[in-house]
Amino acid sequence: MSNQNSNSGTNNMAVPEAKAAMNRFKEEVASELGVPLKDGYNGDLTSRQAGSIGGEMVKKMIMKQEQQMSSGQ
Repeated sequence: MSNQNSNSGTNNMAVPEAKAAMNRFKEEVASELGVPLKDGYNGDLTSRQAGSIGGEMVKKMIMKQEQQMSSGQ
């Protein structure tokens, strides 16, 4: 049985069409947090910087979903 959601070292999107929007979202969050993102490789970020971007993205996505659920959308 194959695991289609395997993340074997790549960033596969569940909805590939959303990749550009997710990249814009990541850049927006990084800017808000003052984390210097650049196009391409960002391996020079500290774990704290990278984690803060991902954590804030998740926080915002959860808040958005909760708002949609509470408004019945």
